[in-house]
Amino acid sequence: MTLNRIPYDVAKRGCDIFAASAGLVLLSPVIAITSIIVRIKLGSPVLFMQERPGRNGKIFRLYKFRSMLDVDEARGLVEDEDRLTSFGKVLRSTSLDELPSLLNVLRGDMSIVGPRPLLVEYLDRYSPAQARRHEVKPGITGLAQVRGRNDLQWEEKFALDVEYVDCRSLQLDLKIIFETARSVLVREGISQEGHVTMQKFEGSARAN
Repeated sequence: MTLNRIPYDVAKRGCDIFAASAGLVLLSPVIAITSIIVRIKLGSPVLFMQERPGRNGKIFRLYKFRSMLDVDEARGLVEDEDRLTSFGKVLRSTSLDELPSLLNVLRGDMSIVGPRPLLVEYLDRYSPAQARRHEVKPGITGLAQVRGRNDLQWEEKFALDVEYVDCRSLQLDLKIIFETARSVLVREGISQEGHVTMQKFEGSARAN
């Protein structure tokens, strides 16, 4: 951590704690109602929990509302496209599935703004430049999410993640939050064509 980033990091952590705490309190009715509907529509468990890499690649457990049915080969529920229900699509398009991640922010695993936490299996597939996305805490939203979300190719998303790492500031964070609210309202870039969200990242064709 360089000295000129310390005031920003301290201020951002304070903002994260305040925002996550306020969000969990103010949105508690929404969280409770969503939990009940998830339980009715998709069953138990209500939360989707998965290990993801955080800052410096440190592994943490991510919390989200589940949006898919369990794998059931007898019913043909194997691929994500088959397991994602219309209700699950609404959860994702409105970002209601992300509300439990406020707990991750409060715990310090994540920030409100930062590169999205991806799969652990991707860690050894990044180029050195792409791996720089892990120099900061992952976020609930980020620069790539407001510049196209899942409409972007992986290389474009990672370039925006690294741009955020290099240019991060409280002013940029605030701008991203406002742009996130707009993109959620218009439901932009929810999925890549032909996929529920995006195809898996298998590594870049070119080294960076």
